[in-house]
Amino acid sequence: MNRWRTRVGLAGLAMLGSTVGHAAGFYISELGTPASVGTAGAANVTNNFGPDSAWANPAGLTSVEDGVMTAGLQIVSTTMEFDPTIAEGGGDDGGNAGDVAVIPSFFYHHQLSEKWHYGFGISALQGGGIDYGNDFVGRYGATEVTLQAIAGTFSFGWEATDRLSIGAGASVVYTVFDEKIAINQPGPIADGQIEFDELDDVGVQPIVGLQFKATDNLLLGLSWRGEFDAELEGDLKFRNVVLPVPAQTDMEIDWTNPQWVEAGLAYTTNRGHKWFLSANWQEWSEFSENQVSVSVVGGNVVQATLDRDWDDTWGVALAYASLFDPEVNGFGWSVGLGYESSPVEDDVRTIDLPMDETWKLSASLLRSRAQGFDWSLALTAHLVGEAEVDQTAQGVRFAGDFDKYFIVFLGATARF
Repeated sequence: MNRWRTRVGLAGLAMLGSTVGHAAGFYISELGTPASVGTAGAANVTNNFGPDSAWANPAGLTSVEDGVMTAGLQIVSTTMEFDPTIAEGGGDDGGNAGDVAVIPSFFYHHQLSEKWHYGFGISALQGGGIDYGNDFVGRYGATEVTLQAIAGTFSFGWEATDRLSIGAGASVVYTVFDEKIAINQPGPIADGQIEFDELDDVGVQPIVGLQFKATDNLLLGLSWRGEFDAELEGDLKFRNVVLPVPAQTDMEIDWTNPQWVEAGLAYTTNRGHKWFLSANWQEWSEFSENQVSVSVVGGNVVQATLDRDWDDTWGVALAYASLFDPEVNGFGWSVGLGYESSPVEDDVRTIDLPMDETWKLSASLLRSRAQGFDWSLALTAHLVGEAEVDQTAQGVRFAGDFDKYFIVFLGATARF
C-alpha cells in the first residue's frame, strides 16, 4: 500500500508540472498612487515627490516634504474569456474567469536629519485570481488559482550632494497561494479534485536606488530590487478520489522571485509640466524552475523539479503630467503608455498562468494644494495579448486563446 501511494504521489507531481507558478506572475507596479497608476509606472523610478518613493525608489525620499502620508484604495478588475478550439475532455469555456480585488495602500515619510530621510509603506506587490469553474475544458490544468502577496517596505534615503541622492531598503513580503485542479479518473468516474490549500511564506526583497539631478530640469533615476526565495508550505488536499490517497498531506513549493532593474528620467518644462520615460528588465528565467515536495505515507517525501521555460522580460513606459507638483495649488492630470514583453512563448504557455505581452494605458486627475489635503483618481488598463494555449494535462489535450483579456486598475488616493 505504501508503494502504491508513493506512485500516486509521483503521478501527482507530474500533473503539477503544468500548474505550479501562478503565484509569482508579474510584479505589480501600480501602487494606487497617481505616480504609478496614472503614468503606466513611468514615474516610479524618478518619483521624488511622494512618500510612495519608499517602494518606488528610496533615493526620492530626500526631496519629499517631512511628515507627508498617503492612503489609497485600488480596485482591480480582470476580464478574461477563453475561446477553446480543442477540448478532448469536453466541458465549457469557463466564462469570464477574471476576479475583482480591492487593494489598500499606505505610505509615510519622515525626515530624520538634514541629509537622512525615512519611508515606510504597505502595498500589494504581487496578486491575481482566476476561476474557470469545475467544468472548464482545461480543468485538468487548473480550475481556480489565487495569489495574495502584501508587503511592508522600510527604506532610507541619503542626500549625498545637492544633485545626488542614494536610497536603500527592503520589502518584507507575505505570500499566500491557493490552487485547485480537477483529477481525471478512469472510466465513467466523475472528476476528483486536488487542492493546494493556503501555502504561505514570508520573504525579504532588498531595494537600492539612486537619483541624479543632471540639470535643474532633468532628473535621472535607477533602482534595483533583488531576487528572493519563496518557500511556500501548506496542505495538499484530495477530494472524491477513488485511488487510495490520504485526504490531506503536507506540501512545499519553492521558487525564486526575480531581480528587477529599472532606469528612467523625468524632464520638467519651464512651465512646470513633466515628461517621464522609463525602461525595465526582470529576470523571470530565474523563476522558471519550481521545486515541489510532497509528504507521503511512512514519512517519505516525493520531490520534483518543474521547469516552466520562462524568459526574462523587458518593458518601457512614457508619460506626461500637468501640474504634477504637490507644492503647487491647482488641478493636474497625467496620461501614460507602457509595454511589457511576455515571459513565455505560445508553445509552452499553460492555462494556470496565461501571461502574454501587455500594453498599458493610464490617466489620472489630482487636486493639489500647497498646504493641507490632496486627492487623486487614477486609472490604468492592461490590454493583454491573446495568450494562446495548447496544453496536454493528465493525458487530455485542450487548446484555444483568450478573445477578451484585460485588467483595469482604478485607484483613489488621499495625501495629507
